[in-house]
Amino acid sequence: MKLACRPRVFSLSESGSILPGVLSFMIAMTILGGAVLTVVVDNLWVGTNNVRSQQAFNIAEAGINYYMWHLAHNGTDYKDGQSTPTTPDPTLGYGPYVHQYIDSNAVNEGTYTLWINPQGGGSTIVTVRSIGKTTNGGAIRTVQAQIGQASFASYGLATNTAAWFGSNESADGPVFSNQGIRMDGASNDTIESANATYVPPASLGGDGQSHPGVWCSSSVTTPVNCNTRSKSDWLYPEPSINFGQVSSSLCTMKKTAFADYSSTSSLANLSNACSQVPSTRTNAYIPERSSSFSSTKGYLIQLNTNGTYDLYNVNGDSDQNTPYTSALTTQIVATGIALPPSGVIFVEDNTWVRTNPTFHGRVTIASGRLAVANQITDITIAGPVLYSTKNGSDAIGMVSQGNVYIAPYAPPKTGSFNFEVDGALLAETGSVTYPYTYISNSNSCTRGWTNANQTLTFYGSVASMQTWTWNWQGGACGDAVYDPVSGYYISGIENTATDYDYNLLYAPPPSYPLTGGYNILNWREVLTRP
Repeated sequence: MKLACRPRVFSLSESGSILPGVLSFMIAMTILGGAVLTVVVDNLWVGTNNVRSQQAFNIAEAGINYYMWHLAHNGTDYKDGQSTPTTPDPTLGYGPYVHQYIDSNAVNEGTYTLWINPQGGGSTIVTVRSIGKTTNGGAIRTVQAQIGQASFASYGLATNTAAWFGSNESADGPVFSNQGIRMDGASNDTIESANATYVPPASLGGDGQSHPGVWCSSSVTTPVNCNTRSKSDWLYPEPSINFGQVSSSLCTMKKTAFADYSSTSSLANLSNACSQVPSTRTNAYIPERSSSFSSTKGYLIQLNTNGTYDLYNVNGDSDQNTPYTSALTTQIVATGIALPPSGVIFVEDNTWVRTNPTFHGRVTIASGRLAVANQITDITIAGPVLYSTKNGSDAIGMVSQGNVYIAPYAPPKTGSFNFEVDGALLAETGSVTYPYTYISNSNSCTRGWTNANQTLTFYGSVASMQTWTWNWQGGACGDAVYDPVSGYYISGIENTATDYDYNLLYAPPPSYPLTGGYNILNWREVLTRP
């Protein structure tokens, strides 16, 4: 018998139980979909906002890079090529200067607004604040950076010749040689050479063989062991330092001195300004004594504690005499002279310098006869040169066309003493030294001091085209003093301490010659704005 199939018929009670489930499922899916949509929309918003925020940050960084480029082309323009404002904001500096940010596709992506705040006081440091803002959405980010340029005062020692630090000598601060360095003594900073290898002269630790740009003798084991010491801060080869650019720096300083006062300001913009030799004396420019040149004539500048200086004519230098009041034949010109606005004193003749008793302020004394090729001037330290403070507020720069000497009559003749010189010293074509022979008698060795209680403290920076030393070893000669420990006769002060003034690193004396381009010293994002 066949059975017939019948369709199932749901009862009302059965269909009623399914409907709530379907509705619950639909509601759940709607809620879940809404939540997913909200998350997606929020993520899209966050993503877009992050992109715009990052874009604003990139625009702000572009402003920092732009002004670093701008300073490289005009290191004294803190107004972005503008003439306003005359007075800077006390916190932010000069500004605001707004630039459009155009990308590589010629699309305007936004703007960066610049505030430029020079540190002043001769420092090469400039604080730049850049506010980046996008065109679409108006996202804003602010970046602030300190930008600085290295100078010759960025080194404890910079020299164009080879250098040798003996095992009992130490190098304080960065040291650089355009030739090479034998570093047998202790060091506390970078030791750099422009050469990968060099052959040191015998007088500077050479043995006739080629050596690395920075090296030490394996035979030296004390006080520093050459074989085990860290050499991670010995860097070579590095780009060389161009001492030739000091000539243009002296010219710039001369024009700066001209520009300080109305009686000479018209000379500053002449194409041949540095060949001008006016007879007019200002606080910033001191003319040549006469057209005839003598190495024993010029001017004595005495820097005073109250930030002024006294000026004397020097009519003779008998450097076998002592002290400077007996060695120098002087005549007063003026006292209590205010420092010029630029902080630069340019002397068109030989210059002698000392302090009375200390100096408070920031000044650079430059000496050169730029109008005559064969007349090279020197700077002579005639007595102690002392800062009132050593916190960076005081700085004395001495930039010589020829040599920078410590005069044989500058330290006391006898007895216990600590003779001190503070400053940044630079010799464009010559040396920074205590002289080996007298100017007044080149056949006689200069006087020497060998006792432990007769010391020289140097605090500052040395840059020398040629030799740098505070003492010499030789045979019996003139006023040299026999040292039984070394077995040599000594000219100069045997016991010395040479310390680098780290305040000079990016705050050199006014208009001090520079050695390289601008670098970003530090940067940070600023969460508040303008």
